[in-house]
Amino acid sequence: MAPIKRKNDAAAEGARLAKKHKPSTYPQKLSILREEEPAFPRGGASILTPLEHKRIQIQAKQDVLFEQSTGKKAARNEFEDEENDEDMPDQLSGPTEKSKSKSKSKPRDNKGKKNGGVEKAALRIEGLSYKRLVPGSLVLGQISQINRYDVALNLPNNLTGYVSLTSISDKLTKRIEALAADEENADEQDADTKVDLKSLFSVGQYLRAYVISTQKEAATGAKGKRHIELSINPREANSGLNKADYVTNSMVQASVLSVEDHGLIMDLGTGDVGFRGFMSSKELGPNIDISSIEEGSVYLCLITGKSSTGSIIKLSADPHKIGNIKKGNFLTSAPTVDSFLPGTAVDVLVSETAPSGIAGKVMGLLNVTADLIHSGAAASGKDLEKKYPPGSKIKGRIICTFPTAEEKKLGISLQDHIVYWRPKTTTTASVTEKPLPTEMLPISSTVDEAKVVKVEQGTGLLVDVGVKGVRGFVHISRISDGKIETLAESTGAYKLGSVHKARIIGYNSLDGLFIVSMEPKVISQAFLRMEDIKVGQVVKGTVEKMLVNETGVNGVIVRIAEGITGLVPEVHLADIRLQHPEKKFKEGSSVTARVLSTMPEKRQIRLTLKKTLVNSDAKIWTSYEDLKPGLQAPGTLVNILPSGAVVQFYGSVRGFLPVSEMSESFIQDPKQHFRTGQVVNVHIVTVDSSDERMIVSCKDPSAFGAAQQEAFKSLKPGETAVGNVTEKTSEEIIVTLEPAGLKAILPIEHLADGSAQKCHSLAKRIRVGQILKELMILSKQEAKHLIRLTSKPSLIKVSKEDKLMKAFEDVVEGSEVRGFVQNITPTGVFVQFASDLTGLLLKQHLPDEAALLPNFGMRRNQSISPRILSVDHRQRRFLLTMKALPGLEQSESKKAAAANSFDMNLSNPVDEVSTSVEDFTLGKLTKAKIVSIKETQINVQLADAVQGRIDVSEVFDSCEEINDRKSPLKKFHTKQILPVRILGMHDSRNHRFLPITHRGKAPVFELTAKSSNQSSTNLDILTIDKVEAGSSWLVFVNNVADDCLWVNLSPNVRGRIRAIDVSDDVSQLNDLSKNFPIGSVLRAKVLKVDVENNRLDLSARSDGSSASLTLKNLSKSMVLPGRITKVTERQVMVQLSESLSAPVHLVDLADDYSKADPTAYEKNQTVRVWIKAIDVPNKKITLSARPSKVLSSSLPVKDPDIGSISQLKVNDIRRGFVKNVADNGIFVSLASNVTAFIRISDLSDAFLKDWKSDFEIDQLVEGKIIAVDSLLNHVQMSLKKSQLDKDYKPPLAFSDMKLGQVITGKVRKVEDFGVFVVVDDSANVSGLCHRTKMSDRPGANPNKLYEEGDTVQAKVLNINKEKKQISFGLKASYFGKQFRDKDAAMNASSPEDSDIGDASDSNGFMGEADRKGLGALLGAHEDQSSDDEFNMDDVQDIDDNLGMDDGGVDLPQEESRAPSTANGLQGLSTGGFDWTGGMSAADNRDAQSETDAEPSQFKKKKRRKAEIKIDKTGDLDANGPQSIADFERLLLGQPNSSVLWLSYMAFQLQLSEVNKAREIAERALKTINIREETEKMNIWIGLLNLENTYGTDESLADIFKRACQYNDSQEIHERLISIYIQSGHDSKADDLFQTTIKKHGKSPDLYINYANFLMTTLAAPDRARALLPRAMQSLPSHTHLALTSKFAQVEFTSSNGDPERGRTLFETLLAQWPKRLDLWNVLLDLEIKQRDKEVIRRLFERVTGSGPSLKARPAKFFFKKWLEYEGKEGDSKSQERVKALAADYVRAQGKQVDVEQT
Repeated sequence: MAPIKRKNDAAAEGARLAKKHKPSTYPQKLSILREEEPAFPRGGASILTPLEHKRIQIQAKQDVLFEQSTGKKAARNEFEDEENDEDMPDQLSGPTEKSKSKSKSKPRDNKGKKNGGVEKAALRIEGLSYKRLVPGSLVLGQISQINRYDVALNLPNNLTGYVSLTSISDKLTKRIEALAADEENADEQDADTKVDLKSLFSVGQYLRAYVISTQKEAATGAKGKRHIELSINPREANSGLNKADYVTNSMVQASVLSVEDHGLIMDLGTGDVGFRGFMSSKELGPNIDISSIEEGSVYLCLITGKSSTGSIIKLSADPHKIGNIKKGNFLTSAPTVDSFLPGTAVDVLVSETAPSGIAGKVMGLLNVTADLIHSGAAASGKDLEKKYPPGSKIKGRIICTFPTAEEKKLGISLQDHIVYWRPKTTTTASVTEKPLPTEMLPISSTVDEAKVVKVEQGTGLLVDVGVKGVRGFVHISRISDGKIETLAESTGAYKLGSVHKARIIGYNSLDGLFIVSMEPKVISQAFLRMEDIKVGQVVKGTVEKMLVNETGVNGVIVRIAEGITGLVPEVHLADIRLQHPEKKFKEGSSVTARVLSTMPEKRQIRLTLKKTLVNSDAKIWTSYEDLKPGLQAPGTLVNILPSGAVVQFYGSVRGFLPVSEMSESFIQDPKQHFRTGQVVNVHIVTVDSSDERMIVSCKDPSAFGAAQQEAFKSLKPGETAVGNVTEKTSEEIIVTLEPAGLKAILPIEHLADGSAQKCHSLAKRIRVGQILKELMILSKQEAKHLIRLTSKPSLIKVSKEDKLMKAFEDVVEGSEVRGFVQNITPTGVFVQFASDLTGLLLKQHLPDEAALLPNFGMRRNQSISPRILSVDHRQRRFLLTMKALPGLEQSESKKAAAANSFDMNLSNPVDEVSTSVEDFTLGKLTKAKIVSIKETQINVQLADAVQGRIDVSEVFDSCEEINDRKSPLKKFHTKQILPVRILGMHDSRNHRFLPITHRGKAPVFELTAKSSNQSSTNLDILTIDKVEAGSSWLVFVNNVADDCLWVNLSPNVRGRIRAIDVSDDVSQLNDLSKNFPIGSVLRAKVLKVDVENNRLDLSARSDGSSASLTLKNLSKSMVLPGRITKVTERQVMVQLSESLSAPVHLVDLADDYSKADPTAYEKNQTVRVWIKAIDVPNKKITLSARPSKVLSSSLPVKDPDIGSISQLKVNDIRRGFVKNVADNGIFVSLASNVTAFIRISDLSDAFLKDWKSDFEIDQLVEGKIIAVDSLLNHVQMSLKKSQLDKDYKPPLAFSDMKLGQVITGKVRKVEDFGVFVVVDDSANVSGLCHRTKMSDRPGANPNKLYEEGDTVQAKVLNINKEKKQISFGLKASYFGKQFRDKDAAMNASSPEDSDIGDASDSNGFMGEADRKGLGALLGAHEDQSSDDEFNMDDVQDIDDNLGMDDGGVDLPQEESRAPSTANGLQGLSTGGFDWTGGMSAADNRDAQSETDAEPSQFKKKKRRKAEIKIDKTGDLDANGPQSIADFERLLLGQPNSSVLWLSYMAFQLQLSEVNKAREIAERALKTINIREETEKMNIWIGLLNLENTYGTDESLADIFKRACQYNDSQEIHERLISIYIQSGHDSKADDLFQTTIKKHGKSPDLYINYANFLMTTLAAPDRARALLPRAMQSLPSHTHLALTSKFAQVEFTSSNGDPERGRTLFETLLAQWPKRLDLWNVLLDLEIKQRDKEVIRRLFERVTGSGPSLKARPAKFFFKKWLEYEGKEGDSKSQERVKALAADYVRAQGKQVDVEQT
């Protein structure tokens, strides 16, 4: 317990004492008594004579009589402070005698000296206090609390000290440093090596502590909190002890160095490695296992002896032995007084007894005192003078030292629990049960009647709190809220015997006292400690602080009680999201909260202010063990996932809310309906307390109660039912089944077997409330409580005939079945039956005429009657067919007749003896004929219509009978007759063995064909209880899982073999299904039999099972198989058995580190591993998967394994993986236990500016060992090439630079005056290129020409050797013709300077010679073309609105222009629609593709380096607005931004606030300036989108009407049409198209878009074609050409169009406008897409063969295009033909040019 109050500064007190009296240095290194007479005579007797003893007693009595007669007390000691010592006051420690005047004390001193020094000043009785506790003090403590980073010790007199992690032991400090160094390399094993103080210590453990410091911690307020820092390190706790001082029966502190088999090696803190302690495992005490002890733990031990050499001290930590002082376990002799340290038991001679304590001597000279508390008077109330008269000898134990005392003095305790080394217990009537005081009276308890039993004036009260043997102490400052000056025993409110109400505020286990307060404010306080607050409790508090970050208020700190605060996270501030929390929660305001969770070890409390949680009366869920299905409670959503949400309750209890359990209606995206922080009422569906998992539901539990659950379970597919229609939709009918009241779904198309129109017609006649009788249960889903019905007469009929397939067991090959179409794919049709049983009808198994029809002429939910073609029992799949099978009908009729006429009489029995089914009894010998052979069974026939099966386990008696182990039944064949014996019956539906009495309608007999069973008289059927562990069996694989094999011992006994136990050959374990297929045989040994759970574990390995492997029976160098459980980039985790797992690190994966790749392994793969090392105390195993270890030692090893540092030698070349990249270098893992360090200077010969970027963890590096220190376990490496490569060439130095030398380098820095260049492959040699030497052009700007990191070629112009400066030149003229040619080549290859011909060549269509020849032919007459000639710039791409990118003339342009739109708004999407509502034609109405450059002009552009652009995007907020406040803040600065308004609307829609989104849109329309028409238009479009998705038809019509009033009516109509099309409302789009054409029929784009919609979307080509005449009547004549061309293109591009009709339209246009080459070009592009070569070539011939009317430029274009096409689709002959035609064209123009030459 921490001190209650403190008034004096310890440092000031220590300084005052040091100034007045020079303290003795304690502990002393060497006692001065060794140089004088022996301090302790032989036998431990006092050196005082009996006469001197008598004089001391007489003097003591006289002093007592004097004080009683005069009533005066001695003055306070001059070292005492006048103020109260609040730890445990001096008045409790003993009376302080005021010294007489100096003149009176001197004669007494002189007199004492005359009497031989016997008469000395009376020994002062005092106890330990905060003032007397100085650095260097040694004190006995008892652990009261173990925290994460420190340990709290109860010290004498209500003091508490703290021991930090680094003050425990040297061994533990090294562990912490190692963990800190390897923090980034932690893996699964590191969990065992991390420091857990609770595993090192236990509460109540005694330890000796060394005081490091006593100081006041800084605190806000009048006082600071006193803090005592301690150390229990043996090096300090045993300070002052020499080797000779370690004597038997003294107590010494020791830390565990290592854990051995028979005991512990202990460190005594001497620093001498040859002087150690040893503690046997038998000396640890009862109930302590040596394996649980960790290195670094500390114990206060009893010295029981020494070794013969004296170098080993024998220790014991057994509390019974230490406390057994009656048998002499106390110190009787010692070489020096240094051996008397806290914890040691001593024999004390009482020299003085007072009401407040005892003074005495140990062995005659060493003074000891016991104060009121530790003399036992405070607890017992007995008179000390009677109990301990002067001269008596008593046993005590040292508890503290007083380093500042003038004369050496020790503090002792006479309390039983300290003397006998046991916990303090209460005094009860029971002998066996003695509870701890805190168990009888917990801290924070209120005591109604606390009786005052002793009054210490000016100090406090000792009270009886009702616990026998334990009293309480009330400090004077804790008695009342006000200040109390004095206390008296006989008068006042607090006199002896008075009774008061009090509260327990603490307990000191060492003193054995409760710390009590009588202050009314403390008694009335709700909580004293954080531990008093219970999870789920409602508390009152005040707001202490608001937590604010960049997003606003993210939490509130609430003060619950004095010194106790809790955090309210942002999501728990209220049930709704607060826009301004700071206005509601002001500092000092009162709030009511509920505790969500508490973490006392971290001093954290989480609260909620949500009213739904605070005011809830539901049971608080704090533990999974208390929960069960059906309980209801509110919870908070903390994470929303696509599959559901995580719900947080109280403490660590969480549940998962699946999306199917969120609502009765379908939810696609949970985030659209829920938000993080929302409180939901849920009930438990399932809970697993062992795994701490829980599934909850938001559905109304009353809607599906216990009665409904029973009714739901009783429903079976195929049963008929009656239902009441409760709801109708366009696709299904909701029915309530009677009388259970269960809701079910009846799809519309399941009303009849006929067409879809018939089903919908029937649905129109059905009304809500109507009773439907002819219903059948089709399927049910228990998880969703979903029932699907059908009313198809065909399905109901087969159900009544018991022919409906309800399970896979009902599938019979060749039978005709009735079902319905579930889904249609391009490869086949999925047909569904009852219970969601589904079969596949492939395309090739459909009738030939149906396979050619769209969707095979079927629709979903259509009734269908296929036949079962084949059945795959292993995969539980079956195929169907609609084609007739030859001979199947006849056999089916026979089977049906046999089934209908089944009776007890047999027909054609195989044994020719049996006449009736009743003859087949248990054990009967008969014969059977094989019908079919499966992997695990033989299907046989006993007679007509009487079937049987022989399990593979009932065929063979031994392995010798099996020829093929993978397919044992291969040797049998169909129609073979086998002798069999009847075992029982077989349930084919559930695949299980039944007794012979379970005969059904069509029985299947379970048979055995074993020869042993044929001859035996008694048939013993094997059951699991007859299987014994250790027995060996022939087993047959029944199923193959990822991690095991399921095998059969007999038809009714099944077992499991784990994957690693299947075989000794590990290579076979990686593919179990291939190497151990179903039906294969194994010889297995039984490991474990669990009859209750019907579980059988086996092993097929010769050496037993891996399950028996433990850490103890493992040995080094063993080779074992293991299963991979986890694969990371750094290691592979291998499981050796159920309790053993270990990683294989990178260095142990391969003999060649370059091949070490953990990702090459897969989970569940079986590998062979080699035990490299075993660390039993730390439970750590090191594995290796090196081939040289697990396969053969003769395999080549490139990177040898290193067992220890001693194997490394200087100059060795080793490879390793980078383990850590630190600030001072890198650490490389050479082996699993060897790590090398590489300094930064040893990383490279060259200077590395950013060396960390060159190395990463797990990178493979090679280096040379340059230093090895085995003692320090240090290895140092170097990666310098100069040390690795013999042929290494050193980097260029400054001295290697020559004038005129041409070098390559990189730009290091760019300045206004020039650039600095670093020479490549140099020792950081750099120089400057001035801006005047940078370019041949004057005025070069370095910042525009170069950037940091650019590679350059430079010439050395000048070298200043004195200043070591180099001047470079970068001018092109410095490098001569060779460089200029190179530059020219680079310019020629630049894409910016390439012409159209180059572009053709780059595409591979034309060669260089071809390009030149054709250019010469077609370019001869370019200059003669007149202005009225056809210009290719006029060729426009008129199909851009229909998505025909290749429909226009594809000519290269000089510049690439980014498309620009008049409206740059980017659409925001939420809820699945486009905010812009844009249409393809409407958006691009004014967009035209224009060509600015003529194809004939080949102008070469000048090269220009792109200017450096400044990226200003970093100033933008990457996350955007995240709250309503963010949007409002942004709108203040951008009120006209439609993008911001639309984002605001989308944000509200994400919160399901549709009405608020509408309000924001209306605000936007009012706020945006009237001039911003485009911005307003965007808002209108967004509003239309919103109403289309979330609104009604009426609300959408209202917005549409208003939008047409304020905007261009045609554009609004087109935008709404686009919205309808995108949302799938095609009928509404069709209606609006017709309305728009009537109102705005003068727009060609409108007709084109409508035609494209009708042709493509609605698949109505006739309506689209009828639109063209109507459009030509309405539109002016100048638009007819483009309009007709567009309609013709639709015929080509639409899947429902007719290309021949399009050709006709184009021919009509070309007949009227033959010179419109753009029409020719578009037609060519369309025909090229049709890929009809003959048509395309004829079209090219027509356009190029038009004679002189075709000018040179267009001719060149078309010939070039033709040649490109032939390059793609034709051959060399066709290309030559094009060139010949081009030459003919040139000759016809009057120019003779040699085509090939040019």
